[in-house]
Amino acid sequence: MTEITAGTILPARREPITMQTSDGLTLVGELALPAARAPVVTLICLHPLPTQGGMMDSHVLRKASYRLPALADLAVFRFNTRGTSSQRGTSGGQFGNGEAERHDVAAAIGYCADRDLPRLWLLGWSFGTELALRWGLDPDIVGAILLSPPLKRATDADLDAWGRSGKPVLALVPEYDDYLRPDEARLRFARIPQAEVIGVPDARHLWVGERFVRIVLNEIVRRVNPAAWPLPTEWKESS
Repeated sequence: MTEITAGTILPARREPITMQTSDGLTLVGELALPAARAPVVTLICLHPLPTQGGMMDSHVLRKASYRLPALADLAVFRFNTRGTSSQRGTSGGQFGNGEAERHDVAAAIGYCADRDLPRLWLLGWSFGTELALRWGLDPDIVGAILLSPPLKRATDADLDAWGRSGKPVLALVPEYDDYLRPDEARLRFARIPQAEVIGVPDARHLWVGERFVRIVLNEIVRRVNPAAWPLPTEWKESS
């Protein structure tokens, strides 16, 4: 047995991908699939603000792709929104302040649907939660998981639309978040009756530290594939 640490990369089938937006841009990303089985759920990752360093390799999303295909039979789809760069490359276009990115979200959902990937969930972090709430309410989407939602771009109308949809929404809100803390988040998300808001003690907006990464990944799996929860802290090579 090997302990799973911050740098652990577990087995998966990892495919570099490119996809096209309806307004003519090429976006780059990666799809990570279970190594020897079909996935049971798909996470479409929407990264933090690119003008503040957010990208598909932002650490929680990267670690989700490193661990969850092996530990929870999830497909993890990460990509760079327009104008965003990472080790995988740079997506076409320029940052659209959360408006033009509607085409990027649509392209990602369409790509995963066209691949017949199962049970598509949005996993947004910070700016990515705004994209999920504003542009992610698509018939192919099962629900949304929101990490550190600022609720600055997303409007009450966006929240109301999710509420009417009945689709599950899980918000993980750090106790010491820079933008929205748990008590206020519960008030704001009351517009979505089915939303579950979890305040995470001692956590901050960026979820720095393996302790908090484990909390986040466990809550994701608890919601989307409870049969695989709780996640192990060790990996057996023959697993």
